[in-house]
Amino acid sequence: MLTIETLTFNPYQENTYLIIDESKNCIIVDPGMHTYNEQQYFEDFITRKQLTPLLLLNTHCHIDHVLGNHFVYEKWGLIPNFHEKEVPILVAVDNYAPQMGIMYDTSPIPEKFLKDQETITFGSTTIETILAPGHSPGHLCYYIKEQDILIGGDVLFRNSIGRTDLPAGDHQTLLDSIKSRIYSLPDQTIVFPGHGPETSIGYEKQTNPFVRG
Repeated sequence: MLTIETLTFNPYQENTYLIIDESKNCIIVDPGMHTYNEQQYFEDFITRKQLTPLLLLNTHCHIDHVLGNHFVYEKWGLIPNFHEKEVPILVAVDNYAPQMGIMYDTSPIPEKFLKDQETITFGSTTIETILAPGHSPGHLCYYIKEQDILIGGDVLFRNSIGRTDLPAGDHQTLLDSIKSRIYSLPDQTIVFPGHGPETSIGYEKQTNPFVRG
């Protein structure tokens, strides 16, 4: 049985997730901490809970989701995993972070990349990647079928959707991704988004003003 812990960081109030198994091994998803205090809080949380980070995943590589990539690499030797189409998005962060007054240490770039419908093995759990572009060209969601959990990044929020006015964003592509790739999941699936509170597929199908099921 997995446990999901949510830690919210940086000026964008981004949700950083820890997927924790019964052996206290964990996956870090979208580490958003960037100040010393946020980094220390995150490290202390890992220590206090006696967790062992084994894997680093990014849903996508906008600045608020990768600010902690370098820190995680330095502390636990984990190189981020994400879709190849996110490389230009990640590289661009080096250029605009200083302009925004945000401290950013350059993230490592993997030698191999995740693909759509790839299976990630985490102990006895399998996690499926779901490519859902629109907010970002190589945006991946991470689906844990056995527990009806979706780590959704910035695709679908509670009664909202990801913005599409950033470089390489596309509104119609995002709507199509939600309808074909996300709303096809069971209604009971709990969505843990990149910002804000959790929701469910069934709830969003009924109430989301941007895209109904």
